[in-house]
Amino acid sequence: MSLPPRPERLDVRPDLVRRLVAEQFPQWAHLPVDPVDRPGWDNRTFRLGPAMTVRMPSAAGYAEAVAKEQRWLPVLAPQLPLPVPVPLGHGVPDRDYPFPWSVYGWLDGRTAFEEAPADPVRFAADVARFLVALGRVDPAGGPQPGQHNWFRGGPLTTYDAQTRQALRDLAGRVDVAAARSVWEEALAASWDGVDRWFHGDVAPGNLLLSGGELSAVIDFGTCGVGDPSCDLAIAWTTFTGAARETFRAELGVDDATWARGRGWALWKALITIDESEHVVEEILRTR
Repeated sequence: MSLPPRPERLDVRPDLVRRLVAEQFPQWAHLPVDPVDRPGWDNRTFRLGPAMTVRMPSAAGYAEAVAKEQRWLPVLAPQLPLPVPVPLGHGVPDRDYPFPWSVYGWLDGRTAFEEAPADPVRFAADVARFLVALGRVDPAGGPQPGQHNWFRGGPLTTYDAQTRQALRDLAGRVDVAAARSVWEEALAASWDGVDRWFHGDVAPGNLLLSGGELSAVIDFGTCGVGDPSCDLAIAWTTFTGAARETFRAELGVDDATWARGRGWALWKALITIDESEHVVEEILRTR
């Protein structure tokens, strides 16, 4: 299976967003448009007045998620224990912007990247409970893994060649033998084949806190139905010690799912090694 090339990203400016909103949603034309502090990678995000946000895909590969979120977030939202973005408007391409885009209700809070949880163990438990609830939503008709979500929820073999190339490139920087053993264990860990909903990018930047507590989960661009082990990568990228143990206990996953989740964490850390060398060490040190 071939992977999509890394897309070239657009620089979306506030004046373009103001014009698109005014032309396509004139009822909101009077509202100010301002970039958020962390505008995002897959999407450029803007505040629209006090109660809405505009998300503009930064490249064609990310634009595929717009229709999916418009279709499925209204289905998922009432079945989840925490707020998630709910679409309020579906924008269309125009002469200056080539992709569909979305207007959502604004969710208050600061990301777990910007603010530390008050209690890391309770935070890990809350994240796990959210994922359990997500996994219980009926997957019938849901989006299968594909280029719309960079094959999250699919088999780890999709990234086997990329991972093995990274290990060759990183000889001397990481313990290649130990990392290869972890990767091969993940590849050998079987999935039961039962489709379940997953988020696809459970990371501090997509988890909102209020008063130090998990208050909302955002950015469902990589969501889908399939093998949910991809959502376990946060166990190594963010959680440690008792928090990791609590996360696993609340999820109630078997050893095979845990091993695949460790594989997802290793793949991501290896391909972003300059940012994640400490994560690789943590993955190899713990199970």
